[in-house]
Amino acid sequence: MEKSSSEDEIVYSETIDLSNVEEENKYLTQAINKLEEENKVISNTLNKLEQESSMLRELFNNVNNELNNLKKPALLVSEVVSIKDDKAIVKLPNGNKFYCYVSQDVEGLNSGDAALVDQKSLNIVQKLDVNENFEVEKYIILEKPKEEWKSIGGLKDVIQEVREVIELPLKKPELFEKIGINPPKGILLYGPPGTGKTLLAKAAARSTDATFIEVVGSELVQKFIGEGAKLVKDIFALARRKAPTIVFIDEIDALASKRMETGTSGEREVNRTFMQLLAELDGFKHLGNVKIIGATNRKDMLDTAIIRPGRLDRIIEVGLPDEEGRLEILKVHTANMSLEKIKKKELVNLMGGFSGADIRAVCTEAGYFAIREERSSVTHEDFLMAIDKVYRDEEDDEESGFFG
Repeated sequence: MEKSSSEDEIVYSETIDLSNVEEENKYLTQAINKLEEENKVISNTLNKLEQESSMLRELFNNVNNELNNLKKPALLVSEVVSIKDDKAIVKLPNGNKFYCYVSQDVEGLNSGDAALVDQKSLNIVQKLDVNENFEVEKYIILEKPKEEWKSIGGLKDVIQEVREVIELPLKKPELFEKIGINPPKGILLYGPPGTGKTLLAKAAARSTDATFIEVVGSELVQKFIGEGAKLVKDIFALARRKAPTIVFIDEIDALASKRMETGTSGEREVNRTFMQLLAELDGFKHLGNVKIIGATNRKDMLDTAIIRPGRLDRIIEVGLPDEEGRLEILKVHTANMSLEKIKKKELVNLMGGFSGADIRAVCTEAGYFAIREERSSVTHEDFLMAIDKVYRDEEDDEESGFFG
């Protein structure tokens, strides 16, 4: 009996030991899992800290670079008049000229280039890339127009001429080479205000997928001597780079008016700018991919040099529309309007002497009359009131001396 009891104790003891081992394994497993979770949390925290540290370093570097840039002295923009070896003559915007040195790091510098010079020494430290055009862009509108020929009403004959002179040479130059003639380099559009001269130029650019550069003639006349001529040169250089291009010069009479033998210094500067414009026109090829369109309300003021053959040698009148033309323009401007019982022919008869811009104003005013009464459509009565309002506005402008 004693022996049996002793054996049972040994078996019992062994059972107790195995149970402790299992419990310890479970405890260790739980501890390991907990440590792994804590390790993941610590790893995630470290990753976040590293990301934040990287962001802070980048932010510090950016701020430090910006601070260093702000500490740098500003550079003057100048024009290189002439250059020889490592020396050059530069002209500042105020017209003063200086003899200075050219940094060894500056390459490909030529006369007429724009350059940056140090404020104190006035030595050239950097050549300005002409493609930046930061000076030119202040005076021009550079765009890809959305206007189409179908959006212009009442100018069938004019559109035909513009397409022959501007669109055809750009799209099919081989036709002119085959016939053996040179198309005009550009055209002059003249006529009363609001007749669609700008629209014609934009539609021509759209139809040829050309870049459209619009500049006002008065903007080309600058204060300092030589600045206007340089601006003209830069604009046409930009036109060549953006080719095919249509350069539209509005109010060209401000720049190309008849020259006089005597005049003020301002008038002489206008003449210098005008001469540069003529030189640029002479530099283009008849079958080139740059075309010039000038527009004016005062053709009688233009110098004959600008409209002689070889320059703006196609002169096209854009006059006030006739009855049929007014009807076409009215249809264009009312195409998207919600109308109610409109007698268009009657309205057209009442708008005798109106330009395309006037007819557009009538449509806009008629829409406002409907909006004020909270209606969803425009009536014939709205148009009658709009015609009367536009007509009275024109009369007031004529009495004030601002119309036409």
